[in-house]
Amino acid sequence: MPTESSRARSMNETRDRILDVALEVLGENPDAGMGDIAAAAGVVRRTVYGHFPSRLDLVRTLTERAVAEMTAVLAEVDTAGADAAWVEFIARVWPVAHRYRVLLALRRGEYGEAIHGLLGPVDELLADLVRRGQGSDVFARHLPADILSQIAYGVVFAVADSAVSNGNVGARAATITSLLMLGVPEPRAIALVGDE
Repeated sequence: MPTESSRARSMNETRDRILDVALEVLGENPDAGMGDIAAAAGVVRRTVYGHFPSRLDLVRTLTERAVAEMTAVLAEVDTAGADAAWVEFIARVWPVAHRYRVLLALRRGEYGEAIHGLLGPVDELLADLVRRGQGSDVFARHLPADILSQIAYGVVFAVADSAVSNGNVGARAATITSLLMLGVPEPRAIALVGDE
């Protein structure tokens, strides 16, 4: 099997650098343009457009990356108890949610439909986890699982995007608040989170 050429490797490294820089730039200013991203990445606009023909292509690629990371985390979560599984998921996904928090802002804008469509697999896995929790009377039943999971997970992104998001304080706050949204009593939510 032939090894990857140095040119292809260099192109992949440039592409990855552009994506990493785009997350930072868009995180500071969701309306930033491709020129802003190119300047921050230390490349010309043509290089950015060579990898991503449009801003939508860039946002889609960022979303696909986030979905792959979140899906991998969900696949690793122990499913013994729905509330404990939720806590484990949030603890593991916190760095991902914090890194990709700009997607929440972009999801509300012109790219909303594209981002929403790409997040479908994560949405389905979270709804299934909430459904199991509702079935075992761990989570509230006042809303359908798909809506309740979105509300609870939306809280995680909201906290990640807030001033509270630094370190363990943010992860703890996001986990407890999302459990409260799921209908877990506060003493149980605090006990589940412990000293994380």
